[in-house]
Amino acid sequence: MKLLIVSALSGAGKSTALDTLEDCGYYCIDNLPVTLLEDFIGHVMLADEKTYEKTAIGIDARNKNDSLNNFSDCLDLIRSKGIACEIIFLHADEATLLKRYSETRRKHPLTDANIPLKDALKIEKAMLEPIARHANVVIDTSRTHYHQLRELIRDQIDERNFKHISLQFQSFGFKNGIPLDANFVFDARTLPNPYWIPELRGLTGKDQPVIDFLKEQALVTELFQDIADFLTRWLPRFDAEGRSYLTVAIGCTGGQHRSVYLADALSQRFKNPALNVIVRHRDLS
Repeated sequence: MKLLIVSALSGAGKSTALDTLEDCGYYCIDNLPVTLLEDFIGHVMLADEKTYEKTAIGIDARNKNDSLNNFSDCLDLIRSKGIACEIIFLHADEATLLKRYSETRRKHPLTDANIPLKDALKIEKAMLEPIARHANVVIDTSRTHYHQLRELIRDQIDERNFKHISLQFQSFGFKNGIPLDANFVFDARTLPNPYWIPELRGLTGKDQPVIDFLKEQALVTELFQDIADFLTRWLPRFDAEGRSYLTVAIGCTGGQHRSVYLADALSQRFKNPALNVIVRHRDLS
């Protein structure tokens, strides 16, 4: 049996994640109180394993603070019953969340006459920290639109073996900020830039003329090999300690050429049955 717990800062995309999981065949429940998790596992999931073989539960700040503080005990209980459980946590930066709330005009669940939205976001982040620190998958949705988030969620639950690490290569542009969910960040801005070649400027790292140009550059090959060697050495250690998810971010100036090429090339290098390899191009036009 599989259980996914989906938690998020309000406005970070939890509803989209649960909708996507439901489309993928998961039985989804939103806003289940943490205090009912034990009863749900024992009296519902285990009593009807066929119906609840794949279940996703949304937990957010509408829970009481004391129950969220006891989340670690609930997690231990779930795993003691032999259920494969993973946690997906979604977050976004404050400016993005404020903008989303201003556009939708929805009310944050923690705001009231005495708590403005900015303060509610800070309170919520602290409340959900007991869940976030146990997360197997952390996704920053600050620059992720609806369809990209659905694709990321589908990639994460693609019937992979939960014992194997999920390795994500993400390209990005430094001018748009460093991804907040990256475990490792590599800077490709010192490499020869196709942008300064007029016939390559309008293309991307996915186009063959750009690929051919970058393949010919010795510095590009050196950086590719250095990153590959680093990951080859350290991935088994992350896997051995039970890490489920690792994001390697490669950045260039705009996230269009060098970082895209390297992310794709590295994904091909590490693609094998023991890894769930994902590629994401955050800023690709």
